[in-house]
Amino acid sequence: MSEPMYFVLTALLDGPLHGHAILKRIGELSAGRVRPTVGTLYAILERLAARGVLAVDHEETVNGRVRRYFRITDEGTAIVRDEARRMNEAAALVLNREALA
Repeated sequence: MSEPMYFVLTALLDGPLHGHAILKRIGELSAGRVRPTVGTLYAILERLAARGVLAVDHEETVNGRVRRYFRITDEGTAIVRDEARRMNEAAALVLNREALA
C-alpha cells in the first residue's frame, strides 16, 4: 500500500469527508509530509472505491458544485489497521536493535 493510500484511509477512519477535507486531514496526520495533488487524490479514491475499500457516503451541492463525501468500508478499516500493525512490527525490528546497541 502506498503512503498516500494509507493516509487517505486513515483520514476516513473518523467519518466521511469530501476531497478537500481529505487532503487537509492527510496534511494534519502526516505533519505536512504527505501532500498528494488533487489529481492523485481522486485517482486513489477511484481505485479504492473500485476495490470496495471505500464508498461514496453522500453528495451535496455547494455553490453549484457537487461535493462527494467518501467513507471507509469495514474491509477498508481492516486493511488500514493491518497495514498499521505491519508498519509497527517493521519499525520494531529497527528500534529494538537500536535499544540493544
